[in-house]
Amino acid sequence: MIRVLLVEDQVLVRAGFRMVIESQDDLAVVGEAGDGLSAVREAERLGPDVVVMDVRMPGMDGVEATRRTVALECSPRVIMLTTYDLDEYALAAIRAGASGFLLKDAPPEEMLAAIRTVHAGDAVLAASTTRRLLEHLAPGEDAAAVRAVAALTDREREVLIAIARGRSNAEIAQHLTVSPGTVKTHVSNLLAKLGIRDRVQAVVVAYEAGLVRPGHR
Repeated sequence: MIRVLLVEDQVLVRAGFRMVIESQDDLAVVGEAGDGLSAVREAERLGPDVVVMDVRMPGMDGVEATRRTVALECSPRVIMLTTYDLDEYALAAIRAGASGFLLKDAPPEEMLAAIRTVHAGDAVLAASTTRRLLEHLAPGEDAAAVRAVAALTDREREVLIAIARGRSNAEIAQHLTVSPGTVKTHVSNLLAKLGIRDRVQAVVVAYEAGLVRPGHR
């Protein structure tokens, strides 16, 4: 059973999300919160597997709540909810530790798939969407990201660039003429070296380090 905490300041929206999630045999809503501070408290108290977090809330917003939530001992995964495809908070949320973001008007099956995906340890945000986000919001080259990437091997750097360009493990394996299992190992190693949790954050690091540029594939 995947245990979910819902964080959304609009009660009716939250109720709708609960109905969708609890219609599934493998998902359960273990708690709700209407603001960021309550979200962190409830996450610490309940230890959910996944937190579905609104980005704009009164008081503490979803970005700061995400930062504090992923730092908890239970370390739940966070899916950020946003109203617009290029919400100005989305990149900040990913940097804060969110495993991606989901539009509030997404079909119910997308939310359900997203919860299962992040629970399995992957990200819910397609790399192509990440690229589009970064093309609008990415800053210039970041010194810390450059230092982090310098610790990678040449092959790990190749794999990171391929991830940032939206390629799947299978596509990377074909491009590099290696097995998908080898690519998976490279991905795990580079995530560990960069100190990040998933492919979404890997794409952010690749852009911040200047390995790829907006608009370049």
